[in-house]
Amino acid sequence: MTYTKIAVITGPTASGKSDLAMSLASHFSGEIISIDSMQLYRGMDIGTAKPTPEDMQKIKHHMVDVLDIHDSFSVVDYVKAAELCISNIYSKGKLPFFCGGTGLYVDALVNSTEFGDMENLPDYREELKEFAEKHGSEALHSKLSEKDPDAAAKIDHRNVKRVIRALEVLKATGMPISEWQRRSKLLPPKYDSLVIELEYEDRELLYERINKRVDQMIEAGLIRETKALMEKGLFDTATAGQAIGYKEFIPYFEGVCSLDECVERLKIESRRYAKRQMTWFRRNDKIKRIYADGKTRDEILDEAKKLCEEFFKPELIWSVKY
Repeated sequence: MTYTKIAVITGPTASGKSDLAMSLASHFSGEIISIDSMQLYRGMDIGTAKPTPEDMQKIKHHMVDVLDIHDSFSVVDYVKAAELCISNIYSKGKLPFFCGGTGLYVDALVNSTEFGDMENLPDYREELKEFAEKHGSEALHSKLSEKDPDAAAKIDHRNVKRVIRALEVLKATGMPISEWQRRSKLLPPKYDSLVIELEYEDRELLYERINKRVDQMIEAGLIRETKALMEKGLFDTATAGQAIGYKEFIPYFEGVCSLDECVERLKIESRRYAKRQMTWFRRNDKIKRIYADGKTRDEILDEAKKLCEEFFKPELIWSVKY
């Protein structure tokens, strides 16, 4: 028998989704698959709020520390690897719980987005990256607007990686990425998915959590981690170097800004990222939302447990350990 049910615990940064996923995986005899595009990279620990070694001893985690910072990795690569993780987890009689906030990855997995067997164009990708570095992200975004206005309308010009990917798809296939995405929606999804988003109706509460997390990252050694990664060439990479939590400190290392100014910039960028995440997920009316405002950790967990119990029947007959 083939099992195709997956649960995804998502939400904006600092919302508490990692703690919730750990509790659910523990209760339902599951394993966690990270669905965070930056936790894939070794050495990027503090800045990506990666699960601790203690967390990974308690619950098996997949798709963490699988790449070098110089490795390229696409959403297509992620979905292929995640499918293997799902099969592996079910083969052990356990349940798969995805955890993370990379909306593009969540959509591609849940909706079975197909990009076709398209050729990768590393030379063209590098050419576009150099163009963006020379002329700016808005100029690169203008290229996309001319060729695929639908995709351009959905991609922020600051997300250079996604702009480059859209242009690469167009050149490799002759078809806009928006058309690939439209066609993929006509295909049945590969998995029966429960997507739980942990969110806050009072945005200021979330922003307070974000600010506190940044302060904790600084105390945990984020500056040392950033410097070590920078010496390995982090900011020369097309993907890993775009992670929020690191590039904000470039002015500090260059002696242009104070550390306090860069910390404040990181808080601002993290809050903006959280806003973009919430906007992304609110487009999906199938997502089950749990609002954390005024609720205890146990109350949030109870809500999520009820959703999972209903969703995972009859798999719970053999998987749950009470």
